[in-house]
Amino acid sequence: MLLPDSVLAAIIAGTATLSASLLQLRSALLREAAAARGGAGATRRKKRLQLIILLVIVATAGVSGFALSQWLTNGERAAQGVMQRELQARVAEIARTASQLELTRGSERTEIENGVLRRIGAEGVVISATVAACRPPLLPGTPGATTAPGAASEATSAAAVCTEAEASPVTLCATIPGNATVTEVALFSRAADSEAAWSASRFLPGQESAQARFAEKYSEGAADTGVRQVCQGFVHWSDHARMVRIIVRYSVQV
Repeated sequence: MLLPDSVLAAIIAGTATLSASLLQLRSALLREAAAARGGAGATRRKKRLQLIILLVIVATAGVSGFALSQWLTNGERAAQGVMQRELQARVAEIARTASQLELTRGSERTEIENGVLRRIGAEGVVISATVAACRPPLLPGTPGATTAPGAASEATSAAAVCTEAEASPVTLCATIPGNATVTEVALFSRAADSEAAWSASRFLPGQESAQARFAEKYSEGAADTGVRQVCQGFVHWSDHARMVRIIVRYSVQV
């Protein structure tokens, strides 16, 4: 374990003081011994007093060195405590800053996501499909069909055509956010081989045109995992394939 510089300096100073005092004590003892051999009583008392004073000086030096060491150590501890408190304060400040930054990023991310959803809702979700031509059931007299005995020649030559009741319905569904409000469902249909613009091929709900019809109303599914579906039914009984498209526009409540 490494000692602080202040404690090390105090130890060196105390050691030096104690060494000097011991040297002085040794010198005093030698002088006292010489005086004792001479038999001078007054001189012995004087030397004894000096010895006592020297011992007091040595003890005082030891106590002072220890006290100085303790004082410096306490100062070091106080300085370390101040530094530790400052460090803890800085760590707490950094943690608060990081938390605020995370909240800011979260709110910015939410705002960006809402902006994207609003833009998509204004432009609309486009769903397209190609519907095959309607194939009517075979009539008597057509290739592959069995003609009943005695059937009229007109029935055997009649051309088979689809009716609306025989057509198969198609459902187109667009996925929108669960908290969105539908503002418009635009409907379009045209022949598969047509080059006409979609804007010229718009249908109204329930409108019949070119042996095709959209349902009068769209339907909405229940919200699931934050999204829901908006669906529109379509049916056509033409003997030509058709392309169909819906555009679902919506607004997002923030």
